[in-house]
Amino acid sequence: MFATSPLRIVAVSAGLSQPSSTRLLADRLAAAARERLAADQDRNVDVHVIELRDLAVDIANHLVSGFPPAGLREAIDAVTEADGLIAVTPVFTASYSGLFKSFFDLIDHTALTGKPVVIAATGGTARHSLVLEHALRPLFAYLRAVTVPTSVYAASEDWGSSGDEYTEGLPSRIRRAGGELASAVLGRTVSGASRTPGLDDGGGRARPLRAAARGPAAGLTLGPEAGPVLGPEAGPASGPAAGLTRGPAGWGLPSGLRVGRRDRPA
Repeated sequence: MFATSPLRIVAVSAGLSQPSSTRLLADRLAAAARERLAADQDRNVDVHVIELRDLAVDIANHLVSGFPPAGLREAIDAVTEADGLIAVTPVFTASYSGLFKSFFDLIDHTALTGKPVVIAATGGTARHSLVLEHALRPLFAYLRAVTVPTSVYAASEDWGSSGDEYTEGLPSRIRRAGGELASAVLGRTVSGASRTPGLDDGGGRARPLRAAARGPAAGLTLGPEAGPVLGPEAGPASGPAAGLTRGPAGWGLPSGLRVGRRDRPA
């Protein structure tokens, strides 16, 4: 039996305090990804967490000298060689922390190309949750990484909360993001979690297509009132091929036809 190398999941935590909710979120996301990977394949899964607070001085020295100390070099190599990456930052002044940005400034902009990434953040209030979309996601898009659809923001009130009828609780979002990362690491495109279709999904039922009337040459479709509608596919054509008739004032619609939009709600 051939030995295979383990899958490597690296979590980067930019939390400054100890204990840190940022580190806690990184650990939970890493555990969710490892659990899903262990269930879906046979290779071992190694999880490595990088605490940027321990590398703060080395990061500053590297920015001004260009020479990374050994510990920082190992951290950068771990990130660039990982099969999947989890990046978690506290929110400072409505964006990622300076320590978080400084670390990723040291990584070559092509080193994360195609790498699956979960982005996450912590903050004192839910009002900063859009930092994930206006700051973190563009950062990793520039680095050419592939961020999974679900990002996770944890406000103070999210810890211990199970959510409500409109929102998922933090544990559910963590499991979904970890599952999506595991799927991306394994080269799959399926979502990391399944859920019952709701109202936002159209109730799980597809709306029937409107039937075509008299073939494509007429450019007509059947509207909700069962009357034919001149669709946008008719284009600028004129004459009988376009389903038009000629009267005293020129070409026009035959009797009983009306002009409308094909995508008019039924």
